[in-house]
Amino acid sequence: MMTQQQARPLNVPRNVVWFEVLLYLSLTLDAVSVAFQDRTPTAKMTEQMINTGTLMAAGLILLLVYLVRLAAEGRKNWPRWVLAALLVLSVISLVQIIGEKGLAFDSGIEVISCALTAIGLYLSFTGDAVGWFKE
Repeated sequence: MMTQQQARPLNVPRNVVWFEVLLYLSLTLDAVSVAFQDRTPTAKMTEQMINTGTLMAAGLILLLVYLVRLAAEGRKNWPRWVLAALLVLSVISLVQIIGEKGLAFDSGIEVISCALTAIGLYLSFTGDAVGWFKE
């Protein structure tokens, strides 16, 4: 049975709502990007390696969804910092890929995904989101 406190909706700050929406949108783009990756086996990439990479990407996306939920709905502070650190690593990786291969369709999607994440994280640290997160 649900207690009265659990049934009462919280007044979630606007910046926290935008943080959640933008990060889920970013993760949706990541999932679509993984879904449409070229999975043609080559001499360098066997079918097993491709399948393992795809499963690892899916697992990482699910972990990131959990972190966003912990931050936005669980009001936890540490997942925002983990997401920010992962964004820095993603940007470094993206810069290396663009430097090596140039801007392609899949890297363009990643640029948009990183931008959405950056904006969402910025909103989670500013405005009416300040004070929402605990611990």
